[in-house]
Amino acid sequence: MRKFDDDVLKDKHHIHMIGIGGSGMYPLAQILKAKGYHITGSDNNETDTLKAVRAMGIEVFLGQRAENIKGADLIIHTAAIMQDNPELIAAKASGVPVLERSDLLGIVTSWYKNAVCVSGTHGKTTVTSMITQILKQGGMDITAYIGGKLPIIGGSGCVGTSDTMVCEACEFVDHFLKLSPDIAVVLNVDADHLDYFKTLDNVIASFNKFCSLAGRIIANGDDENTRKAISGLDKETVTFGNSEENDWYPKNVSRVNGLLTEFDIYHKGELFTHARLHIPGIHNVLNAVAAAAAAYMSGADADMISAGLDSFRGAKRRFEKYGEVNGITVCDDYGHHPAELEATLRAAADMGFNKVWAVFQPFTFSRTALLLDDFIRVLSIPDRCIITAIMGSREKNTYNIYDKDIGEKVPGAVWFEEQEHDANFELCAEYAAEHAQSGDLILTMGCGDVNKCAWLILDKLKAKYKQ
Repeated sequence: MRKFDDDVLKDKHHIHMIGIGGSGMYPLAQILKAKGYHITGSDNNETDTLKAVRAMGIEVFLGQRAENIKGADLIIHTAAIMQDNPELIAAKASGVPVLERSDLLGIVTSWYKNAVCVSGTHGKTTVTSMITQILKQGGMDITAYIGGKLPIIGGSGCVGTSDTMVCEACEFVDHFLKLSPDIAVVLNVDADHLDYFKTLDNVIASFNKFCSLAGRIIANGDDENTRKAISGLDKETVTFGNSEENDWYPKNVSRVNGLLTEFDIYHKGELFTHARLHIPGIHNVLNAVAAAAAAYMSGADADMISAGLDSFRGAKRRFEKYGEVNGITVCDDYGHHPAELEATLRAAADMGFNKVWAVFQPFTFSRTALLLDDFIRVLSIPDRCIITAIMGSREKNTYNIYDKDIGEKVPGAVWFEEQEHDANFELCAEYAAEHAQSGDLILTMGCGDVNKCAWLILDKLKAKYKQ
């Protein structure tokens, strides 16, 4: 895995960013702008993020064309940009250095003495957001790079003047091996992205390489695969988990109501602080403990950590409530791997709703095919399940896998033969709005654009009940 160094930025003045409206590009644009670079960018669709980019004084071209790169002496693009994109083709033909977003992120993390890089198959965005909330609210002028939007910073990133950077570290095609972590946080290690990694052992080996790059490690001591991933490394290691054998662990956990959970955080056998968490699920208690450990190692005290967790209301698209109509609650969650779905659905089942509806959008044909049995198992947890058409994203359906392959084996599941995206969402939303009753929860789930279906459901419920 090639890592770029600062030399690629030497004597560069004008940096152009293809796909600048992406959640991963926005914080990089903020950082580069603050460093004094002249930034331009392009994207295909008008979004709130693009408005925020323009508010920084950055020129943005709507539509991707060859002429957009004029004058740039460094060009950055996202992995989502296809190779036949005319702007990317022009960039590669220009003789100007061209980097993928993760290459630039790797360079940026090397600029900070305390780069806290949060990895794991599940929970990265939540824990990165929690750490950011704690440190930012506590008065530390940090830089942050998050895979989702966090209200306290008004987006997916922020740039500060201190030596601390909090960064989400994604294992997708080994992107996190380009980073320069000072603290590597490993929340869990599970079988995912098997179209690339092929086997769980390869996933574990990749996390091992990531941890070898760090000075210190914070690892889930209760997770067998995480223990394998950090084995053989001569690094200062701090563990967290539910068991008291770990350095950090929760005790006296009690759910006050559906969204509020109270618990004590213990550090090395002693009470560290009392915590209140306003997002559901026991898995988020463990996420909070991991965030507490990382924040503490970054200079936060117990009061800062307690206050930050108490004010945290989740990142966008992490069990986010979109609205309530006639007693029917509509929420959205980014979970897309069976382990994430299971944690969220079990948390939802414990919240006291009459029925829990899951509207699930499978993401990528490879993940759906390779983890099919697990998807069938966890999607049997909710009372009712609606399966949307699979969002292929970067893939073609060489697996010959469809929504019906899940739906036929999930008791009572509903899916629709219409595979065209908008029409499929329309049918799913109509069914949910027509059949859900007062006291039910409708939870749209997936890392694609299924949140659009949540808004559709809300609109249909409002029309139905004339609200």
